[in-house]
Amino acid sequence: MPIDYLLFALTLLAVALFHGHTLRVAATGAGIISLYKIAFTGFKTGDGLAGFAAHLGHEWVLIVNLLCLLTGFAILSRHFEKSHVPVILPRYLPKGWLGGFVLLLLVFVLSGFLDNIAAALIGGAMAHQLFRSKVHIGYLAAIVAASNAGGAGSVVGDTTTTMMWISGVSPFQVMPAYLASTVAVLIVAFVGARQQHAYSPILDHVHARVHVDWRRLFIVGLVLLAAIGTNVTVNMHYASATDHFPFIGVAVWLAILVTLRVRRHDWEVLPEAAKGAAFLLCLVLSASMMPVEQLPHAGWQTAFGLGFLSAVFDNIPLTALAIKQGGYDWSFLAYAVGFGGSMVWFGSSAGVALTNMYPEARSVGRWVTQGWHVAVAYIVGFAAMLVVLGWRP
Repeated sequence: MPIDYLLFALTLLAVALFHGHTLRVAATGAGIISLYKIAFTGFKTGDGLAGFAAHLGHEWVLIVNLLCLLTGFAILSRHFEKSHVPVILPRYLPKGWLGGFVLLLLVFVLSGFLDNIAAALIGGAMAHQLFRSKVHIGYLAAIVAASNAGGAGSVVGDTTTTMMWISGVSPFQVMPAYLASTVAVLIVAFVGARQQHAYSPILDHVHARVHVDWRRLFIVGLVLLAAIGTNVTVNMHYASATDHFPFIGVAVWLAILVTLRVRRHDWEVLPEAAKGAAFLLCLVLSASMMPVEQLPHAGWQTAFGLGFLSAVFDNIPLTALAIKQGGYDWSFLAYAVGFGGSMVWFGSSAGVALTNMYPEARSVGRWVTQGWHVAVAYIVGFAAMLVVLGWRP
């Protein structure tokens, strides 16, 4: 095993063990890996400090986009929570555990046309109100899984599927991933909702004086429209420019700044959101420096394994390698790298964003043991698609 991989594995192990100090651990790991690469092995872009600078120049768009989205959507989720929409939802959701089940399905649907980070944060904001701030970690894992499942079959719902679209993969080649995603989300929604109902049942009534704050909803809608519109427009007409400028992240923050006088933004959420973003970016940077030059043969077995790998390894470089290699059934790959990251809390940007709202979920052990149904759902969903559709590269 190359020393690069060993250092990265030790970083991930330390994150799992010292979940109270995840940012320090991730930053230390990224620093050690960077120094090792600068001093000994170099980068794809060159050796020494010059190679490191060129590598950062290649990755900066992704890093800035993630930073803008994680911080911007933290503000968006607070507006959504204060709009009182989550409080009046019990009027329309079923009673008992079915209410939590339907809420997860709403997150799944939202993520099909919305960034999965925003879908997860909106789901987390609703859960915070509906379950009296007592949300089971298994249910949090289900929220992340539902948001990632919803984006797996849509070229505008996840960064990895957008990458496939940019490279020439038709949206119709990705859409069959919804077969596996639907099976998987039904499993996590059923188990997660039952866990949550036993832990803290859904509100069964709404105070009569609750009124929707339409100005806050306007801000939420404008920010989401800016993100979706920019994503679709840029990828349809200016795809070659996406590697050179963080269009989506900048669009989100422009929408936030434009609405300064509509309602006061809760800037107080930014420090914690920035810490979560910094943690994820340290892991993304570390993963981007790994010497992943090739993947095994492009078969369903490889795609299946990539799902587990993406739970601890950045799925963006994995997707880029798979696109370059070719020979995949893109719907299988989209489901694997999209849903697979849900198995660990830091395996996807949606998970990192949601644990900013619920810091108690930053434990690999608790996430895996209480969110065990996510791994089961991944396997069953993959098997269902393999049996029904077959591998069609």
